[in-house]
Amino acid sequence: MEHSPLHTANAALEKRQLETAEELYGKIINSCAQNSKCSTEDLAVAFNNRGQIKYFRVDFYEAMDDYTEAIRVNPHFEVPYYNRGLVLYRLGFFDEAIKDFQKVLQLNPQFEDAKISLRQSVLDGEERRKRVSEI
Repeated sequence: MEHSPLHTANAALEKRQLETAEELYGKIINSCAQNSKCSTEDLAVAFNNRGQIKYFRVDFYEAMDDYTEAIRVNPHFEVPYYNRGLVLYRLGFFDEAIKDFQKVLQLNPQFEDAKISLRQSVLDGEERRKRVSEI
């Protein structure tokens, strides 16, 4: 049985073969750009997972670009909203992170990590506003 390119890329990512996985995801994305028969779900996964690799490298803005593309391709895929929310949170953009985590929960109310991240973003945003108002 032949594996799909996405399956092969995902396997490389699971094995932490990040350079190989990133290259394979890039090929899928480029191939989809030239082929309208490409599955939007697969393309969104490729963008999201390539974003994860960039996140691991601490290329946060590049990771967010890929997450945003995954969302553009498939706006009903909650994972890239969650991932982008985590990056926004780490960069201190709490209000934007809150919006992404709320969107995740709108799409999937059972997404426990998003509930936790949303609560933390709200708390940290309030804490920052308190500190700024004290200055």
